[in-house]
Amino acid sequence: MKNIFPTRQSVFYAVFAATAIMVLFMSPRSHATTLEELRAALPKNVMGWSLESKDHIYTPETIFDYINGGAEVYRAYNMQQCLSRRYATTQGPAIVLDIFDMGSSQDAFGVYTHDTEGDAVDIGQDARWRPGWLNFWKGRFFVSIYMEEENTAAEKAVKALGKLVDCAITPRGARPKIINRLPPEGLLTMNIRYLHHPVILNYHYYLSDENLLKLSPRTEAVLAGYRRENGQALILLVSYPDTNAAIRASANFNRHYLADADQNGMALLENQKWSASKINGRLLVIILEADSRLLAESLLDAVK
Repeated sequence: MKNIFPTRQSVFYAVFAATAIMVLFMSPRSHATTLEELRAALPKNVMGWSLESKDHIYTPETIFDYINGGAEVYRAYNMQQCLSRRYATTQGPAIVLDIFDMGSSQDAFGVYTHDTEGDAVDIGQDARWRPGWLNFWKGRFFVSIYMEEENTAAEKAVKALGKLVDCAITPRGARPKIINRLPPEGLLTMNIRYLHHPVILNYHYYLSDENLLKLSPRTEAVLAGYRRENGQALILLVSYPDTNAAIRASANFNRHYLADADQNGMALLENQKWSASKINGRLLVIILEADSRLLAESLLDAVK
């Protein structure tokens, strides 16, 4: 299998239209809230591609047997199960559908934010298309569909399959509330990363081999990029179960990362970028890689 964090004509349209209508008017089980319900609602045929073999179900313990690289990402977002299905045709490449039950819409959104490259597509929630690969999140599910070789007809079938899966999933999911704490001015929305695990944080911004911020399944964090007239910066927000946990994590971070901070909590790092932190109740606010002290101060103050 590929690393899924990498990557006829008129008659097929008729088949797709008929299939879509069937999905929309199937029994209530087609409106899936569990992976098993969703599995029952999946089409067996899409625009000439047919179910090749039986589905495979993977758990957090067996997902490494399936994914060559990237399995840790799903486990870091509390993956519950993964359903994998292949569709084949004699006239094109195989299509692979992977549906990950992440247990919550917040973690489904989190997996999506791990890799947001590609063109926006109106499928599911925040779908992205890049050559050969469609992915989106909806509800508690993260959906990945790719073709094993690029092919025009297969691309149409991939997108058609994505729409059918989208129709079968209800309800839509809610983004994590911590996202709303990000200041809107200058926010680079495609750079938002939601996470719980230090491995994910270090992938997007290397902080330390140690878990300085005490990230865990009980914490929520969001990393986001900003661009304003006076430069660029990153904001990292971490929400803890209680204020004491936030205070302990803040002290640990400041001791190891901001040891040279002044009395206002501002530090000029060796790369001549500014960093700062503050506690706001259960929320730890950290500014990273700010081009100027003024930018770091203004971003720090903007988080309410």
